[in-house]
Amino acid sequence: MVMVDNAIYVDGARAASPASLEETYAQLRARPGAMAWIGLYRPEPSELQSLAAEFGLHELIVEDAELGHQRSKIERYGDTVFTVLRPARYLDESERVEFGEVHIVAGADFVIVIRHSETPDLAAVRAELEADPARLAGGPGAVLYAIVDRIVDDYEPVVAGLENDIDEIEDALFAEGHEQSQRIYQLNREVIEFQRAAVPLLAVLREMHDAVGETGNPVEARRRLRDVSDHATRVVERLEGFRTLLQSALTVNYSLVGQRQNDETRLLSEASLSQSEEMKKISSWAAIIFAPSLIGSIYGMNFRIMPELHWTWGYPFAMFLMVAFAGVLYLIFKKKHWL
Repeated sequence: MVMVDNAIYVDGARAASPASLEETYAQLRARPGAMAWIGLYRPEPSELQSLAAEFGLHELIVEDAELGHQRSKIERYGDTVFTVLRPARYLDESERVEFGEVHIVAGADFVIVIRHSETPDLAAVRAELEADPARLAGGPGAVLYAIVDRIVDDYEPVVAGLENDIDEIEDALFAEGHEQSQRIYQLNREVIEFQRAAVPLLAVLREMHDAVGETGNPVEARRRLRDVSDHATRVVERLEGFRTLLQSALTVNYSLVGQRQNDETRLLSEASLSQSEEMKKISSWAAIIFAPSLIGSIYGMNFRIMPELHWTWGYPFAMFLMVAFAGVLYLIFKKKHWL
């Protein structure tokens, strides 16, 4: 386990920074009305069991926090609220989206934040809240809201990165004519995973808004939640638009690829037909030339006894046969349009 940060807060101000979980428990018990904010990175099962024993966490919370790979959700176990969030960030170098996972366990006087990925930068969230003690005095609910707000805000550059990638694909489809199936498929997978992270977040925000109303917290908190919900809704709507664009791009890509294949097949067919016509001509002339060659070779044999050898009309007859044979073949091939 890596303890990212650990603090005890009284009236929104940091009162102590315990170095271990055991010290945190002791400090929290010794300060009535205080709140513990425990930040962990991939904790060990033994640390989760320690937290469960101290704060009375439900076994399903411990199981989910240990296994990870959860969808965005919010669940209530008595006075404890368990929230799973899926942050995202766009990596410019590889032009892909990286998704993380954050678990938040909020009770009456404690909030446990468990990260299973490098993102988001919750240290900035803590610093922002510590700079505003009035907000932090709102307790675990204020921490939960601030983290959700940061994750939704971090979605915006990811959406912009995806939009830029889709624009590049559209330009490549019509300008370069290169096949983009693999890139479109990869982007579609990222958009689907993004939807799996963002769409359930709307239900999480609705649950948080209802909980704020039930507990009688200030109207300002509900107004902030509505603002975050509006941002999340815009992200979800844009992602749905991206999926539609990618499906259209994939259809266009298949059409362009099919058209290029048809053009290549047509060119090959035309080349094959042209070669066939040439072969017909070559074969025709070869047959025509073969006829007199055959007659000439027969009469050119050095035999002493041949019927037409000493015939007065033998030579003219042989020439006539050559010309006639070649002429008949020429007329036949010409009629068949081979010549």
